[in-house]
Amino acid sequence: MTRDDRTIDFYSREASAYASRGEHPNSKHIEAFLSLLPAGAVILELGCGAGRDSEFMMNQGFDVRPTDGTPEMAQAAQQRLGIPVATLLFADLDEKHTCDGIWANACLLHVPRENLPGILSRIHAALKKGGAFYASYKAGEAEGRDQFDRYYNYPSERLLRDWYTASGWTDMKITTEMGGGYDGKPTEWLHVIAVK
Repeated sequence: MTRDDRTIDFYSREASAYASRGEHPNSKHIEAFLSLLPAGAVILELGCGAGRDSEFMMNQGFDVRPTDGTPEMAQAAQQRLGIPVATLLFADLDEKHTCDGIWANACLLHVPRENLPGILSRIHAALKKGGAFYASYKAGEAEGRDQFDRYYNYPSERLLRDWYTASGWTDMKITTEMGGGYDGKPTEWLHVIAVK
C-alpha cells in the first residue's frame, strides 16, 4: 500500500493545532466501546492524533498503546501522555491476538478504498477473541479529497458493511449521525463497533 503523502503532510503541518483542540467530542462512542471491554483491558489506538482519546481511556484505567502514522502527531501525543507513542502506518500493523480492543477514531477514513478490507483484516487478526473494534468514517458515495487535499474513502453504510464482512467481521453495529470536522462543515458520520 502506498501512503498518501498529501494527507500525511496536512497532519504534519497541523499537529500543534490538533494538540490544542478543546473538549472531547466523542464521549458517548468511546464509553460504548469501553463498556465492551474488561477492566484494565489492553487497547491499541490507531491514528491517535494528539492523544486526546488515549488520555481519556488511560484515565479510565485501561492499558492503552497509542500510535499514529504521522511522526509529528505521535510526538505531540507523547508530550501529552508522557508515554512512548509509536509511529505506525495501518498497513504495517502485524500482530496476532494482542489486543482486547482497537480504537480507530476518524483515521481509517483516509485508507484508499481498495486497501481498506486488507487493513480491516489486519485489525481483526490483532484482536483477541471477543475483542471490540471501533472506527468512524465520513459517509459518501465516492472517494475524493477535501478542501485541505486530504484523501477520504467516503463509504456508504452498505459498502462499509460489505468491506467489514469481506474482512472476517460478522458482529457489527453501524450508526449514522450528523457531526462536524476540522473543516467546520456539517458531516454525516458512520460509527462502527465490531466484535471479534
